[in-house]
Amino acid sequence: MTSYQFPDTFRWGAATAAYQIEGAATEDGRKPSVWDTFSATPGRTLNGDTGTIACDHYHRYEADVKLMAELGIRHYRFSVSWCRVIPDGRGAVNDAGIDFYKRLVDCLRDHGITPHATLFHWDSPQALEDRYGSWRSREIAQDFADYCTAVVTRLGDRVTSWMTINEIACFTHMGYAVDHDPPHAPGTRVRRSRDVWQTSHHALLAHGLGCQAIRAASPGPCSIALVDNPAVTVPLTESPADIAAAQRALHTCGANGGILFPALTGAYSPALLEQLGEDAPIVQDGDLETIHQPIDALGLNIYTGTYVRAAENERGYEFLEFSDTYPRLNMPWLWIVPDAIYWGVRHLRETLNRPDLPVFISENGCAAPDRLTPQNEVLDTDRILYLRQYFKSVHRAVDEGYPLHGYFIWSLMDNFEWAWGYDRRFGIIYVDYSTQRRFPKASFHWYAECIRQRRVV
Repeated sequence: MTSYQFPDTFRWGAATAAYQIEGAATEDGRKPSVWDTFSATPGRTLNGDTGTIACDHYHRYEADVKLMAELGIRHYRFSVSWCRVIPDGRGAVNDAGIDFYKRLVDCLRDHGITPHATLFHWDSPQALEDRYGSWRSREIAQDFADYCTAVVTRLGDRVTSWMTINEIACFTHMGYAVDHDPPHAPGTRVRRSRDVWQTSHHALLAHGLGCQAIRAASPGPCSIALVDNPAVTVPLTESPADIAAAQRALHTCGANGGILFPALTGAYSPALLEQLGEDAPIVQDGDLETIHQPIDALGLNIYTGTYVRAAENERGYEFLEFSDTYPRLNMPWLWIVPDAIYWGVRHLRETLNRPDLPVFISENGCAAPDRLTPQNEVLDTDRILYLRQYFKSVHRAVDEGYPLHGYFIWSLMDNFEWAWGYDRRFGIIYVDYSTQRRFPKASFHWYAECIRQRRVV
């Protein structure tokens, strides 16, 4: 029997994103992001919800940091709002926006919590969408790099852990689409599938130029990571045949071959390029060298996975569909596949040939139909069940010697869940949006005990 004990050096944390929690959408010089515009467009979000107020974290960050300290985390991942720092996307820096992040980071450090800053978590400035179509243009890569320089120059004395971009596939492949309205800002229809792949290529360029900008601007040593949400292929059985099938399938599952592969190996997956044919993005000379920047760590956002088994077809594998009775939590895609964390980490070594690369789980968690009891409790035992199994998968990767060094739960608190508005709750702290009161859930106390004992309890 194992006690699922973690090493003392393992880093436990929690994660949030600016547009989902900050609110204060028009205060202190901030201008609209594409998500302000998207969510204000009728029919784009559930119930017409927007992030205008969200969790009002902009005004309540001190109380929220105290809750983090009560939880026992020593690491907090948050994102910086581009349109709060450079409201027009390029040009003048808004000192009031920078000052908010200085106050937040100083408060974190005063409570013994290390800040980990994501420079882009989906809220690109609307001004750049108006100017050149944001991610449809190569121009955005340089504008992003200039934004990185502005932030790191001003916060680099306080923050040494940087993440460039969060989940490229989401704001590109879900933000642009052919023949239908995509569910993600900017929500733009394009003519060809190649145009969609071109947006993710431009985001990769932004990551590469951003890495260079951070290193040049940082006043001292720092860590730079990319955060990806890979479509994790999980072997149905851990037989040699199914493991080999899962490794081959990683190339063509989701957008892996066109995002994770070029970022970590310097080349698009040949299997993906063959599959895309004329829909493959245009790659200019020097692009792959820019994209394949050395990074100090990789953040993996993993919630679910895809089962794969060996098959007697030309690919040698097949993806398996989930049955209607397979367990999932409160999102249509949130099938419970705990082994996805283990295999997500293992694929870095065996499939992408990057055994050298430190990794952390930058997001993991679940939505549950949480209800506040008359006693002001949220008894989210379904979330605890989910987390307990995923923590065991984290432990397996650590126990087998993979360089997995930390875990950030998603999310610290309930928040604006993008196109789902405020209907779906991922937090371990319940937010009553009508009063902005916070109520730690049962999962909050369970996670605190895991951190205290450094094991899966």
